[in-house]
Amino acid sequence: MRNESLKNNDKAKKLCVSLVPIFNHLDYEEQFEVARASRSQSYDRKDIIFQAGDPSEYLYIVHKGKVKIYNLSESGKEQLIRILEPGDFMGELAVFTDEWLTSFAEAVEPTEICAIHKSDLQGLLEEKPAISFKILAESSKRLKDAEKTIERISSQDVEKRLASYLLEQAEKGTSSQITLPMSKKDIASYLGTTQETLSRRLANFEEKGLVAQTGQRKIKISDLDALASIAE
Repeated sequence: MRNESLKNNDKAKKLCVSLVPIFNHLDYEEQFEVARASRSQSYDRKDIIFQAGDPSEYLYIVHKGKVKIYNLSESGKEQLIRILEPGDFMGELAVFTDEWLTSFAEAVEPTEICAIHKSDLQGLLEEKPAISFKILAESSKRLKDAEKTIERISSQDVEKRLASYLLEQAEKGTSSQITLPMSKKDIASYLGTTQETLSRRLANFEEKGLVAQTGQRKIKISDLDALASIAE
């Protein structure tokens, strides 16, 4: 029974690894090699996975659930950076630096993580340097997204920020019906505003016939062109 349990655990970790873009180009045996170097960790909702000031030691891969990455201001206000879903990863700077972590990672719902220690990961990168390029490509994308977010918060009013955000969500799907990936509280934090202000702006969009809130986290874009003109 114990051997069977170990086999099932290895298969679960292999599935976790195969979800990640930086590893999914590897063949079956190579993915298993990466999986064997990882360890599984489970978290309940609101559990902290890591926090600012912790040593940067692991690459974390989300297997199941959702994780939010955020910073805290000196006043204790939360600024959401991004939401990670299955297949996403975090802590990639552990591969290249010995610096301390500057952000917080918190489970949004029951979550399973595969964690790979930097020493194991560095050994894998020496054998398979293509992984390094994929990590750098993803880091570059995140930097670009972060710059876009900073520009949006510093140069746009809340109405424009919200319109831009809804358009981005619509572009990810295939229809005008979108499902918000996080709570309004987290969206407000991500957009640099308050939940009350966000709700008022959404209600205003609805009154103008631009959107319709059709359920919990469900929004139908009724007038894409009008929304785009606000975001300009």
